[in-house]
Amino acid sequence: MNYFKILAVLLIGIVLLRFVHLQYSKKWIEPKSKKLSGKWRTILKKEVSFYNKLTKKDKELFEFKIQEFIANCEVVGADTLIADLDKVLVAASAVIPIFAFPEWKYKNLGTVLIYSDTFNIDFETKGKDRKILGMVGTGYMDGKMILSKKALRKGFKNETDKRNTAIHEFVHLIDKMDGSVDGIPKVLLEKQYVIPWIDMIERKLEEIANDKSDINPYAATGREEFFAVLSEYFFETPLLLKKKHPQLYGMLEEIFEQDLIGMHKNFRAKHKA
Repeated sequence: MNYFKILAVLLIGIVLLRFVHLQYSKKWIEPKSKKLSGKWRTILKKEVSFYNKLTKKDKELFEFKIQEFIANCEVVGADTLIADLDKVLVAASAVIPIFAFPEWKYKNLGTVLIYSDTFNIDFETKGKDRKILGMVGTGYMDGKMILSKKALRKGFKNETDKRNTAIHEFVHLIDKMDGSVDGIPKVLLEKQYVIPWIDMIERKLEEIANDKSDINPYAATGREEFFAVLSEYFFETPLLLKKKHPQLYGMLEEIFEQDLIGMHKNFRAKHKA
């Protein structure tokens, strides 16, 4: 009897492993056109400051990655209509954290579901406890992300609040690529940095708990949220992060392989000339 139970568990394990393998090995297709439409480029110029600070060559890569993302991930409305603006902002949020990795594919994502505003754990947009701005799906919602349209757009409107909900959720997806959402992105973080990163997180979590930090208190809910919240801070206000938390800035620079300070300096110098 025990033999059959063990065999059943093994078979279930094999099926689950096969399912996970299929989920994370989805083949991405090439976009039909490598040239971004003028309308979408105008949206990028108007709404995405990260894009505006890139060189001409890097802008072309960014535009291609936007199209590649949209060709492989649906952006659909749950209780709201989806405009080109929403598609471009979702795609930009996906591309920004992994821009230094041109071959990156979000093979653990197929659909981004947009709600008009905040929602609750039952995905309801009316009633009580509607506090959720974004969520990476698990279980039967695996392969899906849910975002509030209001939060998505606000994330690109205010560049000084250290917050961008969509980038936050895509960082969770990056974190998830190694099999667990634990604040340690092993697919990006070299082994020698893992222990220093964990030690740094623990010190900063203590500072937040003692109200001695400017980091969003939501970061204190767990290592995974700390990583996502810090990533928002990094991409929204890198100059301030480096001033307030130079070690954290340096570690995120290593993780994402992006010199945001240098990018800002080059942008300012170009526009002063």
